[in-house]
Amino acid sequence: MKRHENLPDSQSAYLKKLARRQLRIRILRILIFVLFLVLWETAARLGWIDDFIFSSPSRIAVTFLSMWEDRSILLHTGVTLLETLASFGIVVIAGTGLAVLLWYRKELSEILEPYLVVLNSLPKSALAPLLIVWLGANMKSIIVAGISVAIFGTILNLYTGFTETDPDQIKLIRTLQGTRRDALFKVVLPGTVPLLISIMKVNIGLCLVGVVIGEFIGARQGLGYLIIYGSQVFKLDWVLMSIVILCIMAMGLYALIGALERLYKKRFG
Repeated sequence: MKRHENLPDSQSAYLKKLARRQLRIRILRILIFVLFLVLWETAARLGWIDDFIFSSPSRIAVTFLSMWEDRSILLHTGVTLLETLASFGIVVIAGTGLAVLLWYRKELSEILEPYLVVLNSLPKSALAPLLIVWLGANMKSIIVAGISVAIFGTILNLYTGFTETDPDQIKLIRTLQGTRRDALFKVVLPGTVPLLISIMKVNIGLCLVGVVIGEFIGARQGLGYLIIYGSQVFKLDWVLMSIVILCIMAMGLYALIGALERLYKKRFG
């Protein structure tokens, strides 16, 4: 049975038009990307650009395959991915917990909010060298660097979302002799799940940025290490290959959060 055969003709036509539009957008996206690769490769081969400095898709592919054979690229990619997921998981859990604590204890939020604003606006690239000195040049300090980029914004945004919950629903809970805890679990948290997912979409990229910053400074493994080492020894194919992998990783992680969002909307939306 076809998907739209039981729908009215006007609605079925609209859905088909929407599907064609989405397909056209996907095709155009792919064509733009392929055109960019062809233009880049052509410019390198014809000498329009210096392929030693700007590399080329073919050189990046050869570099990737050579590092795939000795499994070194899997090691560096896996380390960066593990550090990103660890920092992201801690940000989600700790950020949500601290935002709940601030909402639950209003006086505490009034005391800490200025400090959170200052810490959130602090350039994290300036903080990363201190983390390396304090914690050592290891995975732990890099994970903390990833956390530092996203945690304060998560707390502030979630706390703001909690405070903007419909006050009439809170009053209804209190009218029914409910406690502040009942309001939290029955109104505030369920009502801010879409906000949490939206924040997660941003945070997954921020954690990746923080991890790469940490790897720039104090790592011996990871894609950030490959970028900084490759630039130092003029292996620019390594640099561009690592950047491409980071872009793919960021898109994949964002798509994963997007899939979770669609699953949530399908079940509870």
